[in-house]
Amino acid sequence: MDVITLLSTYFAAINLIGFALMGIDKYRAKKRAFRIPEATLFIVAIIGGSIGSIAGMYIFRHKTRHRSFVYGMPFILIVQIALIVAVMHAPIEISFL
Repeated sequence: MDVITLLSTYFAAINLIGFALMGIDKYRAKKRAFRIPEATLFIVAIIGGSIGSIAGMYIFRHKTRHRSFVYGMPFILIVQIALIVAVMHAPIEISFL
């Protein structure tokens, strides 16, 4: 399995998890059941699930009144995009010792 396939699979899975967690937490909120901690939702976004988390926020209409989510999730996405661009434009140095 090459690196691109592995990374693509990881990002697809973590975004699906972020999306699902928003839906599950919304369902639990309606049922007044045990909730998923906000820290968990942010951690999933930070480790690559920000697109799925943002999509879940707006599709399930969950956490859209919380400023920390409305501004935090897009901020995480912007930082991730900036890191990807920086890594893609970083000079590659190959040295053989």
